[in-house]
Amino acid sequence: MSGAATPGRGGRGARHRVVVTGLGVVTSIGTGVDAFAAGLRAGRSGAKPIGAFDTTGFAYSNACEITDFDPAAWLTAQSPDDLGRAAQFAVAAARMAVADAGLTAQQVRDVRSLVSVGTTDGESRDLDHLTALQVAEGEDALDEAAARRVWPGRLSAGIVRELGLEDVETVTVPTACAAGNYAVGYGYDAISSGDVEMALCGGADALCRKTFTGFYRLGTIAPDVCRPFDADRQGILTGEGSGILLMESLESALARGARIYAEVLGYGLSCDASHPVAPDRDSIARCITAAHRNAGIEATDVDFISAHGTGTRANDVTEVGAIRQVFGDTLPRTVSIKSMIGHTMGAASALASAACALALRDGFIPPTINHRSTDPECAVDCVPNEAVEAELRVVQNNGLAFGGNNAVLVLGKWEQAA
Repeated sequence: MSGAATPGRGGRGARHRVVVTGLGVVTSIGTGVDAFAAGLRAGRSGAKPIGAFDTTGFAYSNACEITDFDPAAWLTAQSPDDLGRAAQFAVAAARMAVADAGLTAQQVRDVRSLVSVGTTDGESRDLDHLTALQVAEGEDALDEAAARRVWPGRLSAGIVRELGLEDVETVTVPTACAAGNYAVGYGYDAISSGDVEMALCGGADALCRKTFTGFYRLGTIAPDVCRPFDADRQGILTGEGSGILLMESLESALARGARIYAEVLGYGLSCDASHPVAPDRDSIARCITAAHRNAGIEATDVDFISAHGTGTRANDVTEVGAIRQVFGDTLPRTVSIKSMIGHTMGAASALASAACALALRDGFIPPTINHRSTDPECAVDCVPNEAVEAELRVVQNNGLAFGGNNAVLVLGKWEQAA
């Protein structure tokens, strides 16, 4: 992909092209771009017994918990104690993304910007604590410091405070497990329309008892590891972390000689609201088609799909059915990095977007690990267990959520015109 601006699609006026120039990631398989990329290539697993809360009474309790994160290493303008764990992840990832883009906080401060962060749980770790306190000591018991941290707007506001941004729009997007893609799409629109010049967009969530218990009661927590598309898959592992993409107009990136990971070609959204938790195949297919149309591509242009791929019975069959509805019988390779980092809720599609950007830059497809035998009902080439080298030009990233909130992002390889 080359050039500086593109004519509007669907009757819109000229719009700025949008590129990803910085990545910030906090995950159970590595913090920072290099560690995350190495973990993806190696097919590293973040699964381990939960240490964040007491799991007495549960028959099994693995998750993809982050055990080596020190917020004080990343937060310099505010105390880590003023932020919940999810906001700490988001702020750290934003710091990383700015540095990775070769920018200073002042350079971001000097332009009109956007901070858009998606989440499922907000600061449910603190809500867990406050609930336990009231159960133990009575309904009037209160930890004021934890209560102040609960506001989910701090996931984005914390980034603004840390970087000292002033000419900025600040948004927290609560569309559950598709929220990361929603947030990136919001940033794409803001930059392409010329409303802002730079955007820090992605998602963040922390491991919490509430979400683990909810999925456990639904019967969708795997006893050991997550096996997307596998005949023996038994469900998800909850995870945590943050992925933040620094995006800017192509003109801005070229003017400052930035390294470009990928171009954001477009995205699609759908909300069917047909069931609180069950995915809807037709709605997902409509979302994929809308993303292709918005990106100006055909299905045959897609080189691989980063699937939502939770490893539950319902999701994998329904998602592959929707993909087949759009792509026909010839499907691109379809992988799920949740096999490695678990289901990081609102961070999931944001971290997958970062993985897609790295795949485009470095020319590889990350594997779906823990794979033994593909379920015939969701037969795809899931790149089992080992990454493969590949020349990639267009990748698709699916984000699906409870309530029928779906968001599909399309990224493309950017190449300087000869």
